[in-house]
Amino acid sequence: MVQITIPSANITFDCDADDTVLRAGLRAGLGMPYECNVGSCGNCRFEVLEGEVVHERENPPGWNERDKQRNRYLGCQARPLGNCTIKVPLREDYKSHFLPARTTGKLLAIADITHDIREFRFALAKPNGFLPGQYGLIGVPGVEGARAYSMSNAGDGEHWDFQIRKVPNGAATGALFDKLQVGDVVTLDGPYGMAYLRENVARDVICLAGGSGLSPMVSISRAFAASPALAGRKLHFIYGGRTPRDICGETFLKALPGYGERIFYHSAISDLDHPDSARWDGKKGFAPDLAVEMFGESLPDYEIYFAGPPPMADAIMKMAIGHKVPAAQLHFDKFY
Repeated sequence: MVQITIPSANITFDCDADDTVLRAGLRAGLGMPYECNVGSCGNCRFEVLEGEVVHERENPPGWNERDKQRNRYLGCQARPLGNCTIKVPLREDYKSHFLPARTTGKLLAIADITHDIREFRFALAKPNGFLPGQYGLIGVPGVEGARAYSMSNAGDGEHWDFQIRKVPNGAATGALFDKLQVGDVVTLDGPYGMAYLRENVARDVICLAGGSGLSPMVSISRAFAASPALAGRKLHFIYGGRTPRDICGETFLKALPGYGERIFYHSAISDLDHPDSARWDGKKGFAPDLAVEMFGESLPDYEIYFAGPPPMADAIMKMAIGHKVPAAQLHFDKFY
């Protein structure tokens, strides 16, 4: 166990030798900035004033030559080699409601959702809750490095469910889909993430998803349906896929109280040249285009949550900014 000191805040916290500076800080209840938690976004940069750290990933995408020259590291990747003194901005909004913890999860069930999305249900050895829309880090046996996946249930603390899309040639999803069996155990770390449901906001909700962005939006929808604070609000769930076989999610919403009355599902396909698309009689185009078609100039009146592949997330952000949606009403976690 080593100690990390932040002089500007007069704070010192413990960090296990095999933990990262960021996660140890979050476990200690500190509001250390972050986003992707896997070394890609760079939002968790900090400066080493004294001591030495080493990155878990040798050259993470979010770390550049300028950072190296300024002795800056990524909090989610940096493991301390001894006591350290660091410089990092602390923010109240990054403090975790449920402190992240490391535990193991036993796989209880696997269910197919589409041709390339499955739901994995784990029972936690050490229960921990999470806010709807947050994510956890899964360590898969035989795969180097943990991966970030969002939970799909509403957070009972005993179980974490993940709706995961199989990535072509992906080491982690390949192992999850092809090797993991009921009864197997993985490591779990979390919860993390800032794109969680705001129950104290009196606005209607739009959820936009594509691919395995389905998982956090289903979590948010389930919690929305059960929240007394949001009983008078409406939720519109928009899911975009390339072809008809990629479309999913409505089954989960239909199971919620209020479906068709205050909870609504909409979908669209984007690959109109695909042979299967000829039999599609629903909306056509991309999810952000459908949102504009449906809500247009009223978009700033909504609280908007979204998740999906980076190009989709970028398109949604551009759409929202173009329609003057306040940044405080946009909620997403960057994944790469």
